[in-house]
Amino acid sequence: MRHGVFGQKLGRSTKTRKSLLHNLSSALLEKGKITTTVAKAKFARPYIEKLITKARRNSLHGQRTVSSLLSSKAFTRLTREIAPGFAARNGGYTKIIRLDNRQGDSAEMARLELLEWDKKLAKVTQAGKKREIAKIARSKKPATTKKHTEET
Repeated sequence: MRHGVFGQKLGRSTKTRKSLLHNLSSALLEKGKITTTVAKAKFARPYIEKLITKARRNSLHGQRTVSSLLSSKAFTRLTREIAPGFAARNGGYTKIIRLDNRQGDSAEMARLELLEWDKKLAKVTQAGKKREIAKIARSKKPATTKKHTEET
């Protein structure tokens, strides 16, 4: 029985499991999508989403934490393009698409990829215009909340 057992081991020791997680997240943030096994994709998904959320907050502590966990190339892409592009989204930055089984060992394969982010918002962030960022983020809210605020 697995009472109170948290997480997955993936048949690895703690150090190799952590390095696998860091490498998968760096590769995904650099390339936009990766092909791996379903178990590894499900293991890496919440970790990557938490990294993007930390990068979105734009605090010094969050940036230092994220930079210590990713490669430099992945970190710069995350902070300059991906995190500002997801400013209007509250979560669910990735998706898992199941593929055919691997030929050699018939392992279940999947593609883990980032959803589309707002390219305009990312460009505005690079320019450093905070007022425009807030304006664009406010305009992205669902129409139901706008109607509700106009009525009251």
